[in-house]
Order: sequence, then C-alpha cells, then structure tokens
Amino acid sequence: MKYRKLGRTGLMVSEVCLGTMTFGNQIDEAAATQLMRWAIDAGINFIDTADMYVDGRTEEIVGRALKGVRQSVVLATKVGVWQSGPDVNDIGLSRKHIMDAIEGSLRRLGTDYVDVYYTHKPDRNTPIDETLRALDDLVRQGKVRYIGCSNYLAWELCKALWVSDDLNLARFDCIQPPYNLITRGIEDEMLSLCASEGVGVCVYNPLAGGLLTGKHDPNRPPPENTRFGNQRQGKNYTDRYWSSTNFEAVARFKEVATRHGHSMPQFSLAWVLNNPTITSVLCGANSIKQLEENVSAVEVTLTAEELAVCDEVWHQLRPPRFTYVR
Repeated sequence: MKYRKLGRTGLMVSEVCLGTMTFGNQIDEAAATQLMRWAIDAGINFIDTADMYVDGRTEEIVGRALKGVRQSVVLATKVGVWQSGPDVNDIGLSRKHIMDAIEGSLRRLGTDYVDVYYTHKPDRNTPIDETLRALDDLVRQGKVRYIGCSNYLAWELCKALWVSDDLNLARFDCIQPPYNLITRGIEDEMLSLCASEGVGVCVYNPLAGGLLTGKHDPNRPPPENTRFGNQRQGKNYTDRYWSSTNFEAVARFKEVATRHGHSMPQFSLAWVLNNPTITSVLCGANSIKQLEENVSAVEVTLTAEELAVCDEVWHQLRPPRFTYVR
C-alpha cells in the first residue's frame, strides 16, 4: 500500500480508502468484518462510513469490527442533510443536529472520537458560520480530529475556507466528490482550488458504481447484488451512470486496458490515482477478491497512450468548448 498526505495536514492516509456503504445492506456483518480485517492487513488505514448508511447499522458494524485496532485506523464518518430521525431537527447542518449526530455516531462506532468528520452535503438553509463553529467546537472537544465536506461546489468550499480563516475556526481539510473516467467535472475548478489551498481530495464512485468494471451488460437488467440492482440505491445509480453513451465509453476503455494487460478496475483506479491532487480513492467491495483487485491498482502506472485515450473518450462524452475559465 502507498500513502499520501491529507491535504496540507500531517495525516497520512492510504491511497485506497475502504467504503462501507454496502455493509448491512448488500453484505452481512460477517462478510463485512472479513473485508475490514483483510483491508487493514493489506495496509488500508482509511475507512469511510456515514450516519445515514442503512439507518445507522453500517456504523454499528464498522465499530464492532474495529475493536482492538481502532487506534491504527483513520476513521471517517458523515453528518448531513438526510433525515436521521423522526424530529424536524434530525436533519441538516445546524448546531443542534451536528451536536446530536456526533453523539449518535460515536455511540454506534464504539469510539470516543472520529478522525475525519464530513458534512455529507451542503445545507443551504443553515449559515456556513453556524456549521463551522459547531464543527470547530467538536475539534476543540477532541471528538473530531479533522473536518471535511462532501458534494460541495467549488464556490461553497471556497466560501467555507474564507469563513474559517476569517473567524479562526477549524477548516475543511478534505473534500469528497465523485470522480472517475466518465465523471470529470471537478477538473474544471474544484481540483485547482484544492491544489491551491491544500485541501485533500478523497473521491467516491471511482468505478462509477461498478460500471467501469466492464462486467455489466446494457441489454440485461443489473444483478440484485450490485449498486444498480440494489433496492435502496439502484435507481439513484442507474440514473447516474446507466446510459448507452457511458457503455460505449466503457467498451473503449476496456479495449485499451486489455491491450496493456490491465483489468478494468485496475485501469480505472490507476487513472484516478495518476492525478497528484487526488489523496485517496474510496472503494467499496462485496468480496475480498474484489478488494484485492482494487488494491492492486496502486502498483499500476498508465502509459502516455492510455492516458491520451482516456482524454479522447472524455472529450467525446463532453466536447471541449470555450468557457470563462479558459
């Protein structure tokens, strides 16, 4: 395993981060525990979860699996704008909800602190200074070591960094956006902002929900044990990635990957990690075999020809045009 600094901090995290969204849903606790133990033995020290995954059950599974090894792991969880309880205030990024949510996460995780606490999505009904003051208090209390955000636009991250600087509050040291061969929007502004301000970038969906494994057939319904066929997340992922143009792109990627002796997961993940601004790729898995293949990507270096093909396909998906940032 290889490690990179989380933004401008001194924290080192593995290039592969274990995602746990399928724990308690697509895979049961026993299989999830095996995956976590294999990941830690393989050198993965970064584990990501969220309070809303399977209504909190995922955090409980992660917490039990980490008993005895908690100190060696960089543990991340999230608070956000999904309803996490029956009350009208069990949602959003208000001080009340953040303070309540961290206590619930710590209890389910069986720990007295989390290393990285993400705001899962921006809450545009709550002033950013209220959110940051609450998070700063958690850092000062020792319940959170670092804070981050997910699914923010570049201007929202920039505003948050300015407020933290102006009010001398803890700042977002990492962001978690989607990024993969067919989803490259963060290249327009977000990546240059993060590089300039020393913000770590821990990306999710590096395999486009599994589409970039090359195993799906566009003419057949997706299997139930996949993101696309899953009862909870299936429609979300189908709307996001399941299209004829994306399947055409995957076929082109598969051709070049096979020619150079790479599997599609290796090729797709290695492409993401080729970008020096990326800190870590968030990988979920349903089996140790899948996770092992994902981890092997850290040893893959793509050729100039392979990288050129990736850009060529992206330009076909979204042709270059003049914009204000060019």
